[in-house]
Amino acid sequence: MTYEDYLAGDPVILTAALTGGVHGKEANPNLPETPEEIGRAAAEAEAAGASVVHLHARRPNGERSFSTERFQEIDDAVRRYADDVIIQHSTGGTAAPDDHRARPLRTDPAPEMASLDMGPLNRYDRLTSENTRGLVDDLYDEMRTRGIKPELEVFNDGHLNEVHGLLERRDLSAPVYATLIFGPGTLTRPTPQNFLNSVANLPPGATFNTLGFGRHQLPFATMGVLFGGHVRVGLEDNIYLRRGELAESNAQLVERVAEISERLGRPVATTDQAREILGLSA
Repeated sequence: MTYEDYLAGDPVILTAALTGGVHGKEANPNLPETPEEIGRAAAEAEAAGASVVHLHARRPNGERSFSTERFQEIDDAVRRYADDVIIQHSTGGTAAPDDHRARPLRTDPAPEMASLDMGPLNRYDRLTSENTRGLVDDLYDEMRTRGIKPELEVFNDGHLNEVHGLLERRDLSAPVYATLIFGPGTLTRPTPQNFLNSVANLPPGATFNTLGFGRHQLPFATMGVLFGGHVRVGLEDNIYLRRGELAESNAQLVERVAEISERLGRPVATTDQAREILGLSA
């Protein structure tokens, strides 16, 4: 995807990352945690323009959960409140045992999409998410078996190498869909030049999604629109609307980037259009 895609006015897929598994209501009381709250937030984000919701599960005490049953509760709530949004489960997890990571893939029905972290990254002061190639392959194979589209999460330039390596080891269905992630720590440094380099180093024909953490969410969303990509926003990645002002909801963040996209000449994709772009409707 390129600037030419922007000029062509191709639709933009908006993904709403509703809750995550790190910060909770202590950071922003509007962040949904229970299945009911996440279901309602998904419906609001869908109404604001999101066609994909990226989901984590949380225990009743707010801590992260990998339980298939908890993901099932959340999916049931999303389908009860939302119209026809695409469900994408997270398989990421800092310090989580490998055998826990595939549990979000085992709901009934399976999610249409799931995240696949492409390599190691540091979290906090003494935690690392290893994401060995063996684990990546195992998670991908289970996704393939269950008909789940992988969203390749690229946290730094080394992970781009891993994307190319995965394509050599496995036969991914087109289009390859990668989320380019920018922010602090072991993430790619959030600069416009690094964004352009990351896009240029994607495999030919790949489709990309753009994710900037914290204050970088809005400028990187805008660059994603301008360079023919898609965009992820939400309270998982950024709890503020602007400096010092907490976002009121996930929908508020989705609505803002939907308006920017429309003003820049790229319409927001409907759910049917998103399924066609991602190859989910084949």
